[in-house]
Amino acid sequence: MTTRDDRGSDLQRSLALLWAGRSRGKRGPRPRLTAEQIARAAIRIADADGLEALSMQRIASDLGFATMSLYNHVASKDLLLEVMVDVAAGKPPDLGGASDLRPAVRRWVAALWAGFRSHPWLLRVPLDHTPIGPNQLAWLDRLLRPLLGAGLAAGEARAAALHLTAVVRGTAQISLDMGSAHKTDGGRPRTEAELVLALSDLVTADDYPALAAVHAAETADHGAEPLGEDALPAELAFGVDRFLDGIEAWTAERTG
Repeated sequence: MTTRDDRGSDLQRSLALLWAGRSRGKRGPRPRLTAEQIARAAIRIADADGLEALSMQRIASDLGFATMSLYNHVASKDLLLEVMVDVAAGKPPDLGGASDLRPAVRRWVAALWAGFRSHPWLLRVPLDHTPIGPNQLAWLDRLLRPLLGAGLAAGEARAAALHLTAVVRGTAQISLDMGSAHKTDGGRPRTEAELVLALSDLVTADDYPALAAVHAAETADHGAEPLGEDALPAELAFGVDRFLDGIEAWTAERTG
């Protein structure tokens, strides 16, 4: 997230902030202000008004502290964003022992999708290095368990986890961008059905035969909602399920 030349120094600063309070055996009075408190205040602002509204001055005002006092805990906005991302991630979902690959992975994907919907600004934070925060590592660990349990080798499980994360993040990014680009006069994002209807007279079978057929089918199927705790939107579920089909076939072939 940082752009400085001294990456090693930045990494140590990030680790110190992200893992603050995790060291065992330390005693003494708790500080009046912590990096996590600052991050949670920043998250509230970003959730309400987006990253554009985020500033150290506004965070300090919301917390009732002087702006400079924040820099004693978080040296830069780049470092603050790292802490915000990890705090916003929270704890990963319980996958019920991760004994069954498909429901476990779908539950994980559904939880990650819900996180992006709750904190859409997460999709605007650049990814400059692999996750190093305790919550983000917990999410990765939770996903690796069913992948390893399905028979994937260590490197394969990590690659599969990266692919699944990219699928969820990419689909959420497209959904967010499309919703932001097409709003009603009241500021409410238009639904996919509304956009399809608006294009119905323009996307003709003569000029766009495949797209017209897809639009017609989607309009006819509109209204069906997925059910269950691992319910996923159709555009996400298809890719995840076909990926899991491949994983299951791959592991079955090697062990059969």
